[in-house]
Amino acid sequence: MTSTDRLGGRFTFPGTTLTVHRMGYGAMQLAGPQVWGPPRDPEAARAVLREAIALGIDHIDTSDIYGPHVTNQLIHATLHPYPTNLVIVSKVGGRRGADGSWLPALSPAEIRAGVEDNLRHLGLDAIDIVNLRMMSATPTEGPLDRELAVLIDLKREGLVRHIGLSNVTARQVEQAQALTEIVCVQNHYNLAHRGDDALIDALAKQGIAYVPFFPLGGFTPLQSSTLSEVASELGATPMQVALAWLLRRAPNILLIPGTSSVAHLRENVAAASLVLPPKSLAALDGIAR
Repeated sequence: MTSTDRLGGRFTFPGTTLTVHRMGYGAMQLAGPQVWGPPRDPEAARAVLREAIALGIDHIDTSDIYGPHVTNQLIHATLHPYPTNLVIVSKVGGRRGADGSWLPALSPAEIRAGVEDNLRHLGLDAIDIVNLRMMSATPTEGPLDRELAVLIDLKREGLVRHIGLSNVTARQVEQAQALTEIVCVQNHYNLAHRGDDALIDALAKQGIAYVPFFPLGGFTPLQSSTLSEVASELGATPMQVALAWLLRRAPNILLIPGTSSVAHLRENVAAASLVLPPKSLAALDGIAR
């Protein structure tokens, strides 16, 4: 079953004039293997970006640590000057080691440099939203005051328009909101990984976006016999069903599935039109129990 809403409806980030379709695009996979170095086929990567815009996607999630620098350079080379309705969201707080490892970069100087790198490689005067990404393996309690202070200063300077958080706890969200307005939270969440259920509901009441990273399981795709059975019944792929479930889960969920394939991008977009009957929803809801 399908609906007429190709991109999942629209969402406005709180306290902003930024309105996007709920189905966006995550640019991480445009870099080379393991998000390191240039893509195997640069023209194919550019084709994905062009197709995303052609499909109506107006929310691209990126970071200068992808590559590093590679993804942002590709976005700039392919899409600049950017469509006036395009919202670009980036993140700071990490860096890449010489061996490709993912390392924290959360000192005031590193956060400022991260924003400046994003601006330079994207060819922007200001970034619509910058997420402060905490680099622990899983969300870990701890103060964010020092790190947020830098982004607040950059917002005052006009280099960052709005601030979000990534890989954080519910308590950290509350602590951050006491310091500045938070327009989105980007955490690990999907059909099988639902630790943020309470946080999603709390943010929905406030109109704050929740953007699940690894919505399809990340580097290890979701595996579930129930998911496969539901997909077969609906004539869809398991990944389309997983994305459709997320859109159905809460109105403040925005999706940024990544891919380096035009065909896969089109499949992801088609998921926004997939209708999940009550029986299918009940089966999917039971996966994480």
